[in-house]
Amino acid sequence: MKILVGGDFFVDDKFKDKLLLSEGITEFFQSFDSTILNQESPITRCGKRNKIIKTGPHLKTSESTIIPVLQALNINLVTLANNHIMDYGSKGLEDTLDSLINNNISYTGVGKNSKEACKPFSLQKNGMSVGIINFAENEWASASDFHGGASPMDVIENVKQIKTAKENHDKVICIIHGGHEYYNLPSPRMQKQYRFYAENGADLIICHHPHCISGYEIYNQVPIYYSLGNFLFTKQSSFDDWYLGLILEINICKDGKLNTVLHPVKQSKTDFYLELVKNEEKHAVLERVSNYSQIIRNEKFLHKHWQIFIEKNSNAFLNLWSPISFITNRYLKAILYKTKIPVLLSSRYGNALKLNLIRCEAHADLSKEILAKRTKS
Repeated sequence: MKILVGGDFFVDDKFKDKLLLSEGITEFFQSFDSTILNQESPITRCGKRNKIIKTGPHLKTSESTIIPVLQALNINLVTLANNHIMDYGSKGLEDTLDSLINNNISYTGVGKNSKEACKPFSLQKNGMSVGIINFAENEWASASDFHGGASPMDVIENVKQIKTAKENHDKVICIIHGGHEYYNLPSPRMQKQYRFYAENGADLIICHHPHCISGYEIYNQVPIYYSLGNFLFTKQSSFDDWYLGLILEINICKDGKLNTVLHPVKQSKTDFYLELVKNEEKHAVLERVSNYSQIIRNEKFLHKHWQIFIEKNSNAFLNLWSPISFITNRYLKAILYKTKIPVLLSSRYGNALKLNLIRCEAHADLSKEILAKRTKS
């Protein structure tokens, strides 16, 4: 069985009918039994009244924009467990599923409740079966027992999913949407958690969300790819790695042996034209992946890089906890954030209190439930 998996995929309506795919990309995608991308937005014409309350951008695309691109790439499965799939609420999700079903494109990672969202998708060929489990970190899209959405990251439930899928499939592949945006490495927590999935039956773990490429490791004989980066994402960015991605070729032999090969892709910074990276440029990208992988395999080095990333982002996160975050004028807020006022307004006791509210499991239970209700009201 031959499977191809790409990373984050979004085409804005401004790029409808534009030439986005090179001939080399479309030809390459035709030779696989299953081709998978992360559809990073609802497919809907919903308007402002359907927007959910959230931080960050609301993404959406229309059927006439996105479906022709998916069809040109021969995509037969999209993963929908991501932080944008519920940007336009239940109507946006409903429209998305209708569009995919009407165009014979399968999906996984969402449902009318968490039980349905968590069901694995089964790939079958010549007596070989592969279970695809797709879930995402908990931001704005997670399903629950009472409402629909994306399959949520929950270590206990995820391991149950893996074990159940393993009973009914020859192989189990986990596709996870999570990680730290614009950071080329996993956090130590991510590594520990994903290794735990590998210890409990996952045969391959693939991740996206950071919008940049990362490395991989083989743990417990299980390949863990920490970020494929963007596949095609038609939003401008000053971040160079935004335009670089990886697609993962998976070959599962009749004897059960699983082999993987990485193929770099790049988007044009002007018109997002997508093509395979070749020759010396390909070698340079794979060399970067190798360097990231060396760090990942050394827990001491990984921790060191994580501390550097924390220091780099400390002020930004402290700003979010400061009273200034409640100012609605974004220009005034931006000016104040550039000063040291947010840091001066914080105190050691205040920071200790906030830390305890998110670190202690019992306090975190209450904090999350109360804030979720206040957000909805």
